[in-house]
Amino acid sequence: MSVTKYRISKSRIAALVAATVSATTLAATVTATGVSAAGVAAPRPDARDLPATVKTAEGPVRGTVADGTRTFQGIPYAAPPTGERRWKKPQPVRQWSSPRDARSPESACAQPTDQPISIKGGGSEDCLYLNVTTPAERTTGRLPVIVWIHGGSFAYGDGATYRAAKLAAARQGAMVVTINYRLGSFGFLSAPGLRAPANLGLLDQQAALKWVSRNAGAFGGDPRNVTLMGQSGGGYSVCAQMVSPGARGLFHKAIVQSAGCAGPDGSFTRTQAEANGRAVAKAAGCDDPRTVDPCLRRRTTTDLVEASASGHDGYRPVVDGRVLPEAPARAIAAGRFARVPVLHGSTHDEMSGLAGLDETTTGKPLTAKRYVEKVTEQFGKDAPAILAEYPAAKYPAPGAALSAVLTDSEWSTTALDTQRAMARYTPVHAYDFAETEAPYFTGVPRPTSFSLGTGHMTDLAYLFENDLFEPLDATQAGLSDQVIGYWSRFARTGKVNGQGSPTWKRFTPRSPYVQRLASGNTGQTDFAADHHYVFWKALAPHGDTVR
Repeated sequence: MSVTKYRISKSRIAALVAATVSATTLAATVTATGVSAAGVAAPRPDARDLPATVKTAEGPVRGTVADGTRTFQGIPYAAPPTGERRWKKPQPVRQWSSPRDARSPESACAQPTDQPISIKGGGSEDCLYLNVTTPAERTTGRLPVIVWIHGGSFAYGDGATYRAAKLAAARQGAMVVTINYRLGSFGFLSAPGLRAPANLGLLDQQAALKWVSRNAGAFGGDPRNVTLMGQSGGGYSVCAQMVSPGARGLFHKAIVQSAGCAGPDGSFTRTQAEANGRAVAKAAGCDDPRTVDPCLRRRTTTDLVEASASGHDGYRPVVDGRVLPEAPARAIAAGRFARVPVLHGSTHDEMSGLAGLDETTTGKPLTAKRYVEKVTEQFGKDAPAILAEYPAAKYPAPGAALSAVLTDSEWSTTALDTQRAMARYTPVHAYDFAETEAPYFTGVPRPTSFSLGTGHMTDLAYLFENDLFEPLDATQAGLSDQVIGYWSRFARTGKVNGQGSPTWKRFTPRSPYVQRLASGNTGQTDFAADHHYVFWKALAPHGDTVR
């Protein structure tokens, strides 16, 4: 990501999670069996479930049929990128004849374990697997396919932790595919002297999409109706795939959550990527550019993870001229992208957790004086104008004012820029996920001086069953049904509206309609005014906000 006017390190966001989320206290969230009139269909008592064994193009897989869904986990979509295949493009998987046990997930991709969002055990290089969830009942016609790319700053996470029973069992029905892709130094390393293609993680994502093209029909899905969906790092991946020639025709709609495809777009230049690569090579003891390739290839998985840039700033898709021919922001502004229907948005309080970090770690709320100091430290000469625009006295607490400043400067401005840019060329539906009280990370204390609202990642509790988040209460479950209804209708038709849900109009350059998503208060919101868009555009004339 290019150097920008205001920079907040991803590691600071990581610090929030690291300081608050306990990896050993995670509890299950909503169950997959809940139903409501808002968009989730209950299994019929006389329904005939589909078989638990499916024959894919590579071989048969045996999954699980339970609670109204079929689930297949740990299906390989490419050969293990191990040994001689390390840092090579994804290769075809070896076929098999006996049913493969797909009742439990396979390994996540290798990653550091320094963050609570890391996968326990750190994963493995043998990790190119995906998971499929469909309704258990036979349906009329083919199911739309949703391919989920997890977030984690291209360094953490996996697909299996995002269980998709509720999304698959929506009234419209869907085949949901969650994928792994190579992370960190295994998927996005560009070191001078290393003979490896850039953007292996993006190439993995494309290989998974090709698997969907080959195999969706076997699971009842429609390979001609694929929605690519991602959040945060996964959202930036969707932006990149919309620009990448290798992904053309592999998906037909896009859902981008908490990631801007305009302004700072989650990509690195080759120079930036190679600077990071040199640091990794040096940490691995492979300083000499003449021997860096064989030297790094001799290193173990653990060696490379330990040498890798950890945290949230080290890896991004690289503008290499091939897989990613140009930065997504530049390509989208010029209309050089896959012009598929787009559902795009962010959470209303993306940075609330970070803003409340002092209080949750010290037990003392942020003071008005400290608020001024923080804004001054972050924004320098522009601090007086920002403090005048966001006076602490107009907010429930100084922490809430800081949350608004960081959210609007870091995320909201770029979100609206993205929607404006895309809407010039393709249909766009825009949203602001603005639940007043969203589920938070399980076992994590909240600030008492202000509400966190809907912060970064917490919108995912409404779409997936993920152990990271607190269970939904009854009110939140109602919004979850509504949101899943919108998302699943979009996946099926490219449109969002349906019976029983508030009308959601299309975003256009002349009528920039943004839908507020909140319990009991879903409808149009003045996003630009709410997030001080004009102020930030005037303060940063080139739209240089960051995340």
